[in-house]
Amino acid sequence: MSSRLIAPALLTVTLALAGVATPVVAQTVGYNFRTGDAWVDLRLGEINDYGSHHRDSFVDEMYRHYDAPRSLVNELFGRHWSAGDIYYACAIASLLHLPCLDVVHEYERNPGQGWGALAKRMGIKPGSAEFHALKNGFVRSYDQWGHPVALDDHGRIDWSKPAHGKDNHSSHSGHSAGASGKTPPGQQKKQDKGKGKP
Repeated sequence: MSSRLIAPALLTVTLALAGVATPVVAQTVGYNFRTGDAWVDLRLGEINDYGSHHRDSFVDEMYRHYDAPRSLVNELFGRHWSAGDIYYACAIASLLHLPCLDVVHEYERNPGQGWGALAKRMGIKPGSAEFHALKNGFVRSYDQWGHPVALDDHGRIDWSKPAHGKDNHSSHSGHSAGASGKTPPGQQKKQDKGKGKP
């Protein structure tokens, strides 16, 4: 066989083997979340940036407001999940009163289908009250991070700009606290025992 035929054949085999050997992960270059909603896709992309630059605050938000164990969130980062995927998995789980890990497993069974298909399978249809509740969760998270956003706002958030009057870029930001920084009456700090609420 001539060397002109061997080189392309070797390249094809090498690329095929690389594709087989590469694990399927949620985060890829130019990743499209495919939620079925352009506003949600935009925000999840921003959350990727936020999670990259403010990891402790992000992990804290997932724990305090979406009942995701810190150990799970950190493990998913270690498995190359994007912050946007982690956020959406835990937001869906919280809405459905499931452990975040259940939604993670469901996503990993069919990762190529995107989040919109997964949400529909789990009973969250576009335009439904549940879907609007998911979107409102983004608004609450952005408020906690000191960068308010409206549901009809399609402008991009610049995380490099200071938060609006809050120190939201540290693990001690007190996301569940009121403006005073004190925990509201009746709320106690949770201890991470490695489990989310069912």
